[in-house]
Amino acid sequence: MPPEERRRGMLVILSSPSGAGKSTLARMLMTWDPTLSFSISATTRPPRPGEVDGREYHFIDRADFEARIAAGGMLEHAEVFGNLYGSPRAPVESALAVGHDVLFDVDWQGAQQIRESALGKDCLSIFILPPSIAELERRLRFRGQDSDAVIAGRMARSMAEISHWPEYDYVLVNRDVHETAERMQKIIAATRLRRQQQPWLTEFVRGLNAGQERAGT
Repeated sequence: MPPEERRRGMLVILSSPSGAGKSTLARMLMTWDPTLSFSISATTRPPRPGEVDGREYHFIDRADFEARIAAGGMLEHAEVFGNLYGSPRAPVESALAVGHDVLFDVDWQGAQQIRESALGKDCLSIFILPPSIAELERRLRFRGQDSDAVIAGRMARSMAEISHWPEYDYVLVNRDVHETAERMQKIIAATRLRRQQQPWLTEFVRGLNAGQERAGT
């Protein structure tokens, strides 16, 4: 494809209840297309041992974070246990401008904020459902890390998350992770061809019209 026909990138939003396979699917997508990248969130919490600024998170202080919110520099943000988390807007805009897609692993509230942002027209949102509630609980228990009380809390939050499925462009039931990944690849490939991701088309059609006018003279 000539450089002048380069498409505009997309924000690919992935949401699901905990345990539905979203993280695995995101990794499979990035293997399928290495140009896909994760949006690195910013946070006001201090780095944990082994974390590197700009890799796990952008670690910034609260005043800086709040200033970015006020200036419209965060696509979405939330406060969790006294710390702010959010998705910086500038690096996403830079990626979109050169035709790269950016993955967002966010809940329904984050997805809603991104869709309502200045970059909302570039969004593709996909919600992942588990094959059943019993299977969702089995996956959470299979991790072997949480008590019954913690799992019960996660299940309650999962049901609340699932209630927002109609807000997404596509909804996939993850019965088989490879089949679901293949469907996601097809969705992304097709959406990359939608008109608003092809800004060069306006000038191209003008050229066609000009050629028709010249041919008619």
